[in-house]
Amino acid sequence: MAKKSMVEREKKRARMVQQYAARRAELKAIAADDSRPMEERFKANLKLAKLPRNSSATRLHNRCQLTGRPKAYYRKLKISRIALRELASDGQIPGMVKSSW
Repeated sequence: MAKKSMVEREKKRARMVQQYAARRAELKAIAADDSRPMEERFKANLKLAKLPRNSSATRLHNRCQLTGRPKAYYRKLKISRIALRELASDGQIPGMVKSSW
């Protein structure tokens, strides 16, 4: 089980990303538009830099929905390999059985 503080920190980051997504997209579009004057693009870059760091989507990290584990994460299932193995052993996942030989 992951530390609750780390799980809560990730939740906070996810909220910030969602909150600032429109503003970041707008500023990025202005900064990337070559038809605009250089000063306007530079100001957009400065405004983008002043936004909180945690509002960037690249700072998000996938975590297991059940345990909060940050590593060995299956995107399709949104759980870690350990949680997947436990669920499969308990028969919670249809069609999946723990292999042994």
